[in-house]
Amino acid sequence: MRLNRRDLLRLSALGGGALALGPAFWKEAYAAPARPGPSPYGAMSGSPDANGVRLPAGFSSRIIAGSGRVVAGTGYTWHGAPDGGACFPLAAGGWVYASNSELFDGGGASAVRFDGGGAVVGAYRILANTLLNCAGGPTPWGTWLSCEEHSDGKVWECDPTRPSQGVARGALGTFPHEAVAVDPVGRRLYLTEDSGSGRFYRFTPSAWPSLTAGTLQAAKVTGDPVAGTATLSWVNCSASSPASSQSSVASKTTVFNGGEGCWYDSGVVYFTTKGDNRVWAHTPATRTLEVIYDDLSSTSPLTGVDNVTVARSGDLYVAEDGGNLEICIITPGPNRVVAPFIRLVGHDSSEITGPAFSPDGRRLYFSSQRGTTGMEDGGITFEVSGPFR
Repeated sequence: MRLNRRDLLRLSALGGGALALGPAFWKEAYAAPARPGPSPYGAMSGSPDANGVRLPAGFSSRIIAGSGRVVAGTGYTWHGAPDGGACFPLAAGGWVYASNSELFDGGGASAVRFDGGGAVVGAYRILANTLLNCAGGPTPWGTWLSCEEHSDGKVWECDPTRPSQGVARGALGTFPHEAVAVDPVGRRLYLTEDSGSGRFYRFTPSAWPSLTAGTLQAAKVTGDPVAGTATLSWVNCSASSPASSQSSVASKTTVFNGGEGCWYDSGVVYFTTKGDNRVWAHTPATRTLEVIYDDLSSTSPLTGVDNVTVARSGDLYVAEDGGNLEICIITPGPNRVVAPFIRLVGHDSSEITGPAFSPDGRRLYFSSQRGTTGMEDGGITFEVSGPFR
């Protein structure tokens, strides 16, 4: 048997008295980047359904909205180029799905409102007069953070529960923002930058949970994240420009090539980088950083990593920009498996965006940004329901 570097590290750890370190150690010591394997939901159907979606047995899809068309049952016309999204529970029952618009002319974000049974009961705009709103993230206090992806891009905080207009949060930085995730335990925000010379950022509010002021920092990696031995330290940076353009910061921080989706769940911040097709996991409590998926093989099922979300089961769902236009699942635990979950057929010039689960975990929302036409006005927003574990 040939031992790779990770195997040697595990054996070295065992030799150092690791048996006394408990369950947390074993999770880290035996975790490895996900490998192709069978999906917990079985194979996708051989043929797409009426909506052009290939699904595992027991799942079904419906179309919620289409760009340039009135959302059924409402008077609202859905935006073009739908991108990042998230769901929010409503105090009176039901939920809202917020969705960005990655348009240069128009941009912003909209929302669809559902009643407790999942019927669409409203749709409206929650952000206007912004540019190239790509991804973003939900906050624990119920707002949607919409990120602009251009050199002067900002993060806008929006109320998804009603027609409204967001507020720019300049303290979170001015750069090509992609996504943001909020750690309610550490009381910090983590942000990705969609640039070949991008950085991974964190923001510490001066007065939690206000986002009007705080400290912005960029990450420096020490160690090997593929081997699971890396840690992060943080360097203060100015919010007025990307860390890569700040001479006192650039040389002290690490490049993350093309930052994309970012999501917090159960003490871990997950994020993706499209330049090297990687999925990362950062645990703030221990400062550790690990690569949990690394596309090193032509047989890998997941390419073009993009938006990401986490199910109640701890399964990670990663949307593709390219590849086979799939949402792939990465299972948790030491023996991580990556496998296709659904595939869009006939959307070859599009990308999958905005995956997000309803609050009860039974419905998954996402969009095909340019649909079957390949045009910004061809976007389609879907719902998939079924026996999610």
